[in-house]
Amino acid sequence: MIRRAANSMLVNSLKQHQIASSSIFRHMTTLSENDNVLVNENGTAGVITLNRPKALNAINTDMVKKIYAAMRDFEKRDDKKLVILKGVGEKAFCAGGDVRAVVEGPVSDGKEFFRNEYKNNELIGNFRKPYIAVIDGITMGGGVGLSVHGKYRVATERTLFAMPETAIGLFPDVGGGYFLPRMEGNMGFYLGITGFRLKGRDVKKAGVATHFVESSALEELETELGKCNNSDEIDKTLTKFEGLFKDTSEFILQPHLKQIEKAFGGDTMEVILKRLHSDGSEWAMKQLKTISKMSPTSLKITLRQLQLGKSMTLRECLQMEFRLAVHCCIDSDFKEGVRALLIDKDQQPKWKPNCIEDVTQDHVNKFFAPLPDNDELVFETSAKL
Repeated sequence: MIRRAANSMLVNSLKQHQIASSSIFRHMTTLSENDNVLVNENGTAGVITLNRPKALNAINTDMVKKIYAAMRDFEKRDDKKLVILKGVGEKAFCAGGDVRAVVEGPVSDGKEFFRNEYKNNELIGNFRKPYIAVIDGITMGGGVGLSVHGKYRVATERTLFAMPETAIGLFPDVGGGYFLPRMEGNMGFYLGITGFRLKGRDVKKAGVATHFVESSALEELETELGKCNNSDEIDKTLTKFEGLFKDTSEFILQPHLKQIEKAFGGDTMEVILKRLHSDGSEWAMKQLKTISKMSPTSLKITLRQLQLGKSMTLRECLQMEFRLAVHCCIDSDFKEGVRALLIDKDQQPKWKPNCIEDVTQDHVNKFFAPLPDNDELVFETSAKL
């Protein structure tokens, strides 16, 4: 997240570019930067728009609360048959969460942000109506949490997906422990550990997006979705628009799928690194170089998170991740990673410990331990299970 878990590194560099004028659908009202979340209606669709373009639509606690309230309202209304979530501007759907604010504030602020964010992720995963995230542009960290758990995820040629949290001393949260290990061929382990970036059509080919539509057709797509009354009609509409754009390109990771499945199926980070060394290919050496820049503690936490999450429900994963996130706010490489990549920008984080071999199991275990004062994440009982 541009300053948060994943988005940080990439988003920070992209943030330097001037945001292009907002590509707002005709159903939108006049926008104000003070209105960081816009709630509108388009026929049968409730439309929620992230409106923080200068920050690449990075989310903060206030925005998460607004999204949650709007979703609950649309969920109860009989006249709304679906919900669409999108972002203002041509650069980003949502580059993540404001992690700089999290690490610079007291631990209590971090707790509040993650608690509200994860409750929102859980609501999306169990939403009672069709939920469509239009992931047009950068979709990282918190933006992944706002999209990947929904029934429909529409990518465009501008989509840029990544979960690079290990680069800032965090882990792929927002339910990453649930969706990443369920991807085929250990793809999710690879994405979560290395932070590899998927673009455009490859986001769908990897299984992250459910559909691909060119950005030029999004306005018309939203209009047609606003006429839908059920999932069957939504399916037909999305299929129709996707069919307008033919694709014969090969998945960018196709040549390395067997290598990914073998190497990233290792039970420990040491085994994963050993398998990459044994592979010896140019691709494998590139992965080793990338991994060497990540927080060793984050790497081991991430691997265990994904291994445990494979047999957990979404709720259980988010509860586990809340523990991890709070412990990271209390004492971890998290603050140092944000300092090096987002604040001082020296790109020279000083990880403690600074090598995989020195990260003990006891050190990893403390991040999964119950929180002080039993301050765990609890969900509303009214949410659909």
